[in-house]
Amino acid sequence: MSSYLITGGSAGIGFAIAQRLGRDGHEVVLAARTAQRLDRAAEQLRAEGTVVRTAVLDVRHPEAVADLIDGLPRIDGLVNNAAGNFACPTVDLSPGGFRAVVEISLYGTFYASQALARRLIREGRPGAIVNIVATYAWTGAPAVAHSAAAKGGMVAFTKSVAREWGPHGIRVNALAPGFVPTESATANILSDEGAQQRMRDAIPLGRFAEADEIAAAAAHLLTAGYTTGAVLTVDGGRSLGAAMHAAPSPQGATP
Repeated sequence: MSSYLITGGSAGIGFAIAQRLGRDGHEVVLAARTAQRLDRAAEQLRAEGTVVRTAVLDVRHPEAVADLIDGLPRIDGLVNNAAGNFACPTVDLSPGGFRAVVEISLYGTFYASQALARRLIREGRPGAIVNIVATYAWTGAPAVAHSAAAKGGMVAFTKSVAREWGPHGIRVNALAPGFVPTESATANILSDEGAQQRMRDAIPLGRFAEADEIAAAAAHLLTAGYTTGAVLTVDGGRSLGAAMHAAPSPQGATP
């Protein structure tokens, strides 16, 4: 049984990854900023038979991150899922807002990854890291320049340390998930039926992602022994882009 730390693990995709790893027989450590949400998440995981630990943690504080990772009885891998984001036109974005998002996503990924690598190298053991990014790290998107900058940095960081830490047996990959209609995402983004349909129309597979589909991809990257430095996109084809011509509808398709 391996032990994996998941930041931002008390809800959403992070929690789904914890569920998947638990079903696969692994121990999980959930880290998040709110104790109450952690307690609820841990209670559900334990009811499902998962061995789980929790830690109240703000990934913007490197000493706290290192203390957590060094204090665990065992750790084999890490999912950097903690993130901050909000929609805001870039001309209206405050320095504090930009800084907060970059510090959580990019700096937090650096702090946790470095602490894990230091421990694994010290102990002479291999390990795996999965960084949760977003396709707009390379496609760009309006109103999320702060998050795109952070996620773009995470992609570059992933590839860089994959090369650096590979000789130590530490694999580092990134996962770019498609839209998962969680409770908070639905309230913030899918505020009306028209928004839902517009988003689905842009996805070649014609539907949103299930949380467990993203979790399965994360679990694969944690255990795929010859994969490192990869960025796996699991978004139903959404980021493939638009054609230069208008495609015919399925009813009017011609051979």
